[in-house]
Amino acid sequence: MANFSKNQLERYPLYLKYFKELEEEGVEVISSPRIADKFGYSQEQVRKDLQAISESFGKPKCGRPVHQLIQDIESFLGYSRPLVAAVIGVGHLGGALLNYPSFNEMGLSIACGFDTDPNKIGGVIGGKPIFKMDDLKAKFAELGISIAIICVPNTVAQKVVDLSVSCGAKGIWNFAPIQLKVKDGVSLETVNLASSLAVLSHKLGKAKAKENALLQFRSF
Repeated sequence: MANFSKNQLERYPLYLKYFKELEEEGVEVISSPRIADKFGYSQEQVRKDLQAISESFGKPKCGRPVHQLIQDIESFLGYSRPLVAAVIGVGHLGGALLNYPSFNEMGLSIACGFDTDPNKIGGVIGGKPIFKMDDLKAKFAELGISIAIICVPNTVAQKVVDLSVSCGAKGIWNFAPIQLKVKDGVSLETVNLASSLAVLSHKLGKAKAKENALLQFRSF
């Protein structure tokens, strides 16, 4: 099996969204140069990305069928076999995820939420029922939940992850601001908002410094 870098894996959803837009516009074939121009990637990078997940070959100077590329990427990312998830911790962030409308397009079906707040338990958010934490094991089995989306305070995040894994979770999507540990055989992906904001802030700082340098140069 080929090894894929994190950056490479992150490109495929971007390709998929673009190809679906093209399909809706009636575009049947797309070339690597056009894709590269759209995203600012090199043509070689685009060709390598597509060759790594597709058994079909593009026609020189024409490209690849858009519909086939969509099928290939969805199959590679597992979107053709939807994953069932639960949000644990339905505060502001967890509630927003329950209300997010596009997860189904990404092959993710959120079945329900869990919380300890009696004012939320028994309610519905985004059309999803909210259960008490004591129901975790039973509902994971009943609903076929394999992914736990963690949106709890960092002080209890590891305890919630351990409980989720013991109840059958095979994947953890962590939004808590803390590094977590999982046993072998369980996949963990952490969304680090602080790191992402730091990168954005750094880029803005560099852009501002470049702008100031240019203004100083023009003032001479």
